[in-house]
Amino acid sequence: LPLAVLCSAGTPGVGKTTLGKELASRAGLSYVNVGDLAKEGELYEGFDEEYDCPILDEDRVVDELEARMSEGGVIVDYHGCDFFPERWFHVVFVLRADSSCLYDRLHSRGYRGKKLHDNVQCEIFQTLYEEAVLSYKKEIVHQLPSNTPEDLERNLDQIMQWIEQWMKDNN
Repeated sequence: LPLAVLCSAGTPGVGKTTLGKELASRAGLSYVNVGDLAKEGELYEGFDEEYDCPILDEDRVVDELEARMSEGGVIVDYHGCDFFPERWFHVVFVLRADSSCLYDRLHSRGYRGKKLHDNVQCEIFQTLYEEAVLSYKKEIVHQLPSNTPEDLERNLDQIMQWIEQWMKDNN
């Protein structure tokens, strides 16, 4: 397995899961959706009534992933990234979507009211990109547009080129 580990971050609805799964398939890496991992292992510390969702137990998620991450070759998909150890990632990709596009995607998923508004605001103010830049070396954090199927293909091509170059440089 390659030692490169990628973190796909961004607001819900920007296309992390679509990109992460396809990338794992093309690159022969394993894919971890942190939301699914938490659900399967019940890695929660409560429930947020306001946002109608469980509250992630970040320490337990890190403990659960530690062995897999030390082996490498993993793509991690989660909207936030500030609680993951810096040593885990060689590169961090933050997906970005236009607010109107994101609004439509989240609305079609059943997001309403404050949850919908706050997630769109989070994207407008680049909250998760800022979080990534503060959590990792700035030079490993990259923003990618994620509005159209063409963006997805360009992103996949770009990240595959990055992986191939990383493999040449590090193996």
